[in-house]
Amino acid sequence: MRPDDRDPTRRAGRLIAVASAAALLLTGCSQEVQRGWMPGPPGVTDETERITSLWVGSWIAALAVGVLTWGLIIWCMAAYRRRKDDVGLPPQVRYNVPIEVLYTVVPLFMVAVLFYFTARDQTILTEDEVARTSSEDVLEINVVGKQWSWDFNYVEEDVFSTGVQVPLDGTNGPEAVIPTLYLPVDQRVQIHLTSRDVIHSFWVVDFLYKKDVVPGRDNYIAFTPQEEGVYVGKCAELCGEFHSEMLFNVEVVTAERFDEEMDRLRDAGQTGQLENDLGRSDGPEGGGDQ
Repeated sequence: MRPDDRDPTRRAGRLIAVASAAALLLTGCSQEVQRGWMPGPPGVTDETERITSLWVGSWIAALAVGVLTWGLIIWCMAAYRRRKDDVGLPPQVRYNVPIEVLYTVVPLFMVAVLFYFTARDQTILTEDEVARTSSEDVLEINVVGKQWSWDFNYVEEDVFSTGVQVPLDGTNGPEAVIPTLYLPVDQRVQIHLTSRDVIHSFWVVDFLYKKDVVPGRDNYIAFTPQEEGVYVGKCAELCGEFHSEMLFNVEVVTAERFDEEMDRLRDAGQTGQLENDLGRSDGPEGGGDQ
């Protein structure tokens, strides 16, 4: 083979090496890249880093496979291109047992590894929801989904907050009417999810975790909020005409501020617990706290 015939292959190899080095450099320089462009700051709850690690690890594996596949494609295009002095058809190969075994075994191995880490992290999350909620210092809150808003029953404080559908017609800022769920920072929380009508989904975007709210079924989420702030929540399951307006906020506050909010609800007469068999527009005397 003439020296100039080998040049394209070498150029392709150098190009792949430079691209890989650039990708690694960019990954090391950007926190967003390191977190896989996941929403929210790191460490919002004690569960977000585990979810982020699984996400980023999956993307690294996918990127490695992609780079290898693209590299082999480019190499084949360069190494086995048709030369000027070639005549006729190239040799035809019907099968190649080693290659066929390779592209059967390797994907199976990759799927098995991905399944293992996914099942491991899901199991840990589930065990956390069950085991860690048996402690006496866990704060229990019953979140009730309804068309098209949310009710919050603070079980231990024996007070409630009820929301109404958020109008997104531009006549009023949604911040003024969005129901807010208050959580104390660094306090273990168990969210008990129930529904009044159809299937909803409780999703706090920055928490990187959501769970369906199913009629007649009790679902739970357990976590410890670790960063004070206001976080956007929404329904993630199509639940009817005004699904997009089924919004809420989660505000993580100090223990003192949390107690103040509970006292405010108590002073407003919102004591006791809202029943799950109420209609979607039912509430205490037809109204409620926003």
